[in-house]
Amino acid sequence: MKRFVFPVVLLAVSSAAMAATTLGVEGTRFTTNGKPTFLLGISYYGGLGAPKEVTIRDLDDMQKYGFNWIRVWATWATFNNDISAVGRDGSPREPYLGQLRWLIEECDRRGMIVDVTLSRGNGTTGPPRLGKLEQSKRAVETLVTSLQSCRNWYLDLANERNVKDARFVSFDELAEMRKLARQLDAERLITASDGGEIARENVREYLLNAQVDFIAPHRPRNAKSPGQTAEQTRKYLAMMKELGRTLPVHYQEPFRRGFTAGWEPTAEDFMADLTGAREGGAAGWCFHNGSERGKTDSRPRRSFDLRDGRLFDQLDSEEMKFVRMLETAKAK
Repeated sequence: MKRFVFPVVLLAVSSAAMAATTLGVEGTRFTTNGKPTFLLGISYYGGLGAPKEVTIRDLDDMQKYGFNWIRVWATWATFNNDISAVGRDGSPREPYLGQLRWLIEECDRRGMIVDVTLSRGNGTTGPPRLGKLEQSKRAVETLVTSLQSCRNWYLDLANERNVKDARFVSFDELAEMRKLARQLDAERLITASDGGEIARENVREYLLNAQVDFIAPHRPRNAKSPGQTAEQTRKYLAMMKELGRTLPVHYQEPFRRGFTAGWEPTAEDFMADLTGAREGGAAGWCFHNGSERGKTDSRPRRSFDLRDGRLFDQLDSEEMKFVRMLETAKAK
């Protein structure tokens, strides 16, 4: 059984806080400060563009409803609002790198985990960037070295790296990026997300070539998906066992409202998907949310653009129904 153990250090009194919350992996589970933890998350992609007082209110509500991790992009530039923490060549980009550091430290203080995601971009999430391996490696170096004191975050090297557009990152490139991250910080957890179900041969590549610390498949976004999650999770775990390296299965970007033509998932769909993930043995699941496809202004944009207001003021009635179901379940 593979186990990562990181040192737990009390929060320093200075603003540059040392690690209070430590993320780890034990077998097929995540741990926080050595205790097995199911990561129940929520998308907060444009978090680096929100005023701090807005973020604090959102984080308060997240904890109220039972969320313990968020997903934030370090390369987010939608709706003519570039809030990327790294430049197109991977170099530090202020003030957003500082904003990312503050957000991670605030989550650290609260015992929350942060997913920091990179993407080469395909025009939807901003202009193409990090298109060359050296630029991607520079971005890895920027983030790992700048945020090294905090142990409550992990790095997604490439969002949906398998999609054959500007986002594409090969397994060999992932291996190079992972090698650099390991040299800079031997215990930082690293993954790379995959758009859609992962075929067995690609599971092998993630485990044995890229050597990620957990797999992050993005579930299909259709009405059948919630009922398939438990069985698909079991399949991934069985594949990895046969390959000789069993890791957590982490659903960091399932379906969402405002995305799939002809299907708007209900609160019950979200709950069914979460329940299936848990029952199948997944280590984490995310309540994904974003802008409205097909609308001229894409509103509500939710986590994709927090200039419109805090996240919980942009969620619709069905989404709020789901988070209140979480709150009720938490209280039991």
